[in-house]
Amino acid sequence: MRSWIQLCLLAVMLFAILPSTQAQFTEPPKHEFRAAWIATVYGLDWPRQGAGESQQKRDLRQLLDHLQNAGVNAVMFQVRSIGDAMYESNYEPWSHYLTGRQGEDPGYDPLAFAIEESRSRGMELHAWFNPYRVDNGSSFTPADNHATVTHPEWTYEAGRLTLLDPGKEEVRNYVVSIIMDVARRYKIDGVHFDDYFYPYPPNQITTQDSQTFQTESRGFTSLFDWRRDNVNLLIAQVADSLRLFDPSIKFGISPFGIWKNNVPSGIRGLDAYSVIYADATAWIRQKTIDYLAPQLYWPFGGAQAYEKLAPWWADQIDDRHLYPGHALYRTEASSPIGPMEIPNQVAFNRDYFGIQGSIFFRARHLSPGRGRDFARIMRAGLYQYPALTPSMDWKDQFAPAAPLNLVASQDGGTVRLTWDPPSEAPARYTVYRVKSELEPDATTAARDARNLVALTGRTVITDTPSADTEKHWYFVQSVSSNSIESGPSNVVISPVQTGLISELTRLGLSVVIYPTVFSEQAQIEYTLEEPGTVTLQIVDVIGRRSVTLIEGEYKQSGQHALTINASEYPLANGLYLLVLRKDYQRVTRAFRLVR
Repeated sequence: MRSWIQLCLLAVMLFAILPSTQAQFTEPPKHEFRAAWIATVYGLDWPRQGAGESQQKRDLRQLLDHLQNAGVNAVMFQVRSIGDAMYESNYEPWSHYLTGRQGEDPGYDPLAFAIEESRSRGMELHAWFNPYRVDNGSSFTPADNHATVTHPEWTYEAGRLTLLDPGKEEVRNYVVSIIMDVARRYKIDGVHFDDYFYPYPPNQITTQDSQTFQTESRGFTSLFDWRRDNVNLLIAQVADSLRLFDPSIKFGISPFGIWKNNVPSGIRGLDAYSVIYADATAWIRQKTIDYLAPQLYWPFGGAQAYEKLAPWWADQIDDRHLYPGHALYRTEASSPIGPMEIPNQVAFNRDYFGIQGSIFFRARHLSPGRGRDFARIMRAGLYQYPALTPSMDWKDQFAPAAPLNLVASQDGGTVRLTWDPPSEAPARYTVYRVKSELEPDATTAARDARNLVALTGRTVITDTPSADTEKHWYFVQSVSSNSIESGPSNVVISPVQTGLISELTRLGLSVVIYPTVFSEQAQIEYTLEEPGTVTLQIVDVIGRRSVTLIEGEYKQSGQHALTINASEYPLANGLYLLVLRKDYQRVTRAFRLVR
């Protein structure tokens, strides 16, 4: 009785010290949006002030490596922060955050580089635009082709900010042209807006757009309704233009987390509807967006309770996707918010119907040691396994062709996998590793997220299988831009058989047969640490001798191989054991014959 009580107490203690993330006890999701904002304004995440091209590239690679290691599968890369460009624009000047001088060519195209590097890591890249802000109070000299120089009549000032006037049709057309220029010339996965529409206090708009309201009111009598409609018109125009050009490009917005004050009941604070004239529910009703990422930068409990706001947004989202935004900067050591606050929010999202993922602000806080080691906590728990971004039911459901000619080779203690792309290259690939004595059914294995080991845009990766006695099998699938997977490639066995290595060390011999499910032909390889007399037999599962392949032959040390043709032996369909004996040692491997 005492021992039973002690076991119960031990179980309670173990449960108590685990992080309170319910999802660690559930099956991991195969699809989940796990994104990070890469802010380039002020060089918040990138680029570093004073860094040249080579250093900027190294820094961005390192940042993306950190995101990949944290389990991130998409990035929101800020390409336009103040009427400038992190790419070679046909409309606007190079960002001064690249070189210290607006309009100066940095010597390379950062957006093209970011797309290439993100894609190679299996990540989506959404180009993040600030549609209206053209000056944030900086002291730099604007370039000759900056909007404040070429079209000052399009702008208004609010406090320290200068912004394009959303009420002007010319402005809306200009902003759409900028976005579509990027969509046409760069292989982006999405277009993204944050929460900057009309300005926040203390730089709030008052009467600066009164003249525009008089001349371009479109029949509105309410200034506030007109302002909200100005934003709605731009969003609809962007959505229509993207869908007409390439409907696979996703369009999402990250509005302020409170839609209206006291909605839902008990929520208090500044709201997007009345203050910055952003009505996210209109975008949902009009289906102009593919996803929303409301900035829910508050903890559980309080006047902006996460457990109230997240479900409210999920109830509004209808058939679109919801990826709440989380404030990682609030998890730094100086913050009163505990280290498990955001992991618990992510677990909450995972368990709530209508929420398909998360976006984290900002990328740098996912670096090792930042945010109270948030990245390590997530990778050890909720993000232990990779995940595809969620597929969208209203977008193309076609499955790409499968990869070809998967080959596994040994590279030291790792497995090197290479394959050929299909005739039409997919957006990315999923790589699966399955532990099994027999060759697995790839279609079944691909349904289990625990078998997914990598997302990649490359056609070569390396993997280190765990040191156990089971065999490791690999296959690869193509993935469309909408995260629809192809069928599997051919299935290959790992050439790094850790179990065989341990057998060789312990017994001095090992044997492998592949494939382990076959109808005609199979290859047998066996290794002897020392020379000796060898017998190799096939027996059925109850131990009766069926076929003798080698009987009492003296063999030298080293690796040996032979091929067997099933048609040459009187074997019925079924499960068999391959038995290798040398002197007094014996090892076995199972296989199945299916004819």
